[in-house]
Amino acid sequence: MDFHIEIIEDPDDPRFGQFRVNERALASRAQKRDDAGAGLFLAEGDLVVERAFRAGCVPTAALIDTERIPDIAGELGCALYGGGSAIRTLVARMGFPLSILALFERPARPSVRGLASSARRLVVAEAVDNPVNVGSIVRNAAALGWDGLILDHTSADPLSRRSLRVAMGTAFSLPHARTQHLAAELLTLNDFELYALTPDPTARPLDDVQAGSRAAILIGSERSGLSEELVDLSIPVRIPMAAGVDSLNAAAATAVACWALRA
Repeated sequence: MDFHIEIIEDPDDPRFGQFRVNERALASRAQKRDDAGAGLFLAEGDLVVERAFRAGCVPTAALIDTERIPDIAGELGCALYGGGSAIRTLVARMGFPLSILALFERPARPSVRGLASSARRLVVAEAVDNPVNVGSIVRNAAALGWDGLILDHTSADPLSRRSLRVAMGTAFSLPHARTQHLAAELLTLNDFELYALTPDPTARPLDDVQAGSRAAILIGSERSGLSEELVDLSIPVRIPMAAGVDSLNAAAATAVACWALRA
C-alpha cells in the first residue's frame, strides 16, 4: 500500500466534520445553479466513487473502511481517513457503513443549448423534486442509451446524495443541464420533437409514436404533471394503462418512454 490513511477513532474529531455536514453546507442553492461548478458533493460506495473519479471529478477527502480498503482509494490522491464501522456509521449517518465515502468538487456542466447540440435523445424534467425519482430517471436514461437530462430549477439535484445512490453513479455518464427558464430554453430546440408524457386519455398512445432523429421526453411532477406551458409546446403522449390505473410514477414512466422512443 503506497498511500497513507489517517486512523481516527473519535467520531467528534474535527476532521470528520466535513463528512457530517448536510447537503446545503456542501453546496448552496446558488452553487448548485452555477454551471461553472461550485461547492462539493458526496459519493458513497466504491462503485459511485470510482465512476465519479473516472469521469474527472476532483476528490477532496475520503472516509475509508480500513478492513476492506477499496482499490480506488489508492488512486484518489486526496486526504484519506479511516475508522471502524461504528465510527463510520455515526459519521455517515447510515445504517450500513459503506467501504468508502468521498467528497468531490462539483464539476462544470453544459448549458441546455450545449447539451442539445450533440444529443439525439433528451429527457426533460419539470418539478420532479424527489431525489429518488431523479436518480432513477438518470439511471433509466443512461441504461437505455439516452444522451442527456435537462432539469428546471425546482427539480432535485442529480448529484445529491440520494440521487447518486439510486443512480449508482450513472449521473457521471449522463450529462445534465439546469435552467430557470425551461419553456424558453425548449423553444430554442427547433430540431427536436418534444413529447409530453401525460395520463390524459386524449393523448396519443406511446406505442403509436414514431419519433424522428432528435426527440425529447418531458416528464413532470407526480402530483400535478407537466405545466400547461410545456404541454402546449409538445406532442402529448400517454402510456396505455390497464383499466382502473391512471399512471405510473415518474421514474417508471420515463423508463417506458425511453425504451419506446429510443433512437
